[in-house]
Amino acid sequence: VQLQAFGGGLVQAGGSLRLSCAASGSTFSINAINWYRQAPGKQRELVAAFSSDGSTNFADSVKGRFSISRDNAKNTVYLQINDLKPEDTAVYYCIAKVGLVWSSWGQGTQVTVSS
Repeated sequence: VQLQAFGGGLVQAGGSLRLSCAASGSTFSINAINWYRQAPGKQRELVAAFSSDGSTNFADSVKGRFSISRDNAKNTVYLQINDLKPEDTAVYYCIAKVGLVWSSWGQGTQVTVSS
């Protein structure tokens, strides 16, 4: 399974973005997709988790502002980010779980929030 995250950009605080995570390959075998972000000088952190049964979980720092949806026909999972804050500035990555194995990290997408 290969993943590609895109949809980032430069936005003002309070704005919104929708990030996309497009999967290719054996997408039928995906059990979960997680979204991570990495800010400059910081460790990569898990911000959102999506399971194939439709359940979601979010980091406390983003609860109420982030949401996840999917389009099965497009093999795409979306991360909707509302009320963006400067501390949301980071490179966002998605990663998939196939069976018990997580896919490799793909190229992330940069989100920059100006105050």
